[in-house]
Amino acid sequence: MRFGRFYEEFDLGAVYRHWPGKTVTEDDNHLFCQLTMNHHPLRPDASYAARTTQFKRDVVVSSYLYSLLLGMSVADVSGKAVANLEVQPLRHVAPVFHGDTVHGESTVLSKAESRSRNDHGVVTVETRGYNQDGTLVCVYQRKVIVPRRVR
Repeated sequence: MRFGRFYEEFDLGAVYRHWPGKTVTEDDNHLFCQLTMNHHPLRPDASYAARTTQFKRDVVVSSYLYSLLLGMSVADVSGKAVANLEVQPLRHVAPVFHGDTVHGESTVLSKAESRSRNDHGVVTVETRGYNQDGTLVCVYQRKVIVPRRVR
């Protein structure tokens, strides 16, 4: 089973569809908020969310969505990576709600040999997340440093 790619295995423009998707539950959202100490009342208090948001219900915390998409992409993008070097820009385009199913895909934007490690390369991908209706909910780019194949 493939887990990540060597530098040479990334082709410019290649699109990796990450599988499986994930249906986000209320428990997922609340646990992530507890783990990260995000105690905004929007998260645990549905009546507060109903009164104070344009959506009239609680919205999944955006940092969970980013983390979920990052995790989904590991097997295809960074499973062999030494490190994530940079993430930017990160845009949350549409809200995600409890019960939504998120799917992700990544496109290879660029690749270059590492200047500091001759046995590695730097790959830039754009990862996009979609809900079950195909609505784009999140998009970001990241650079990872991955090993070259041993010659």
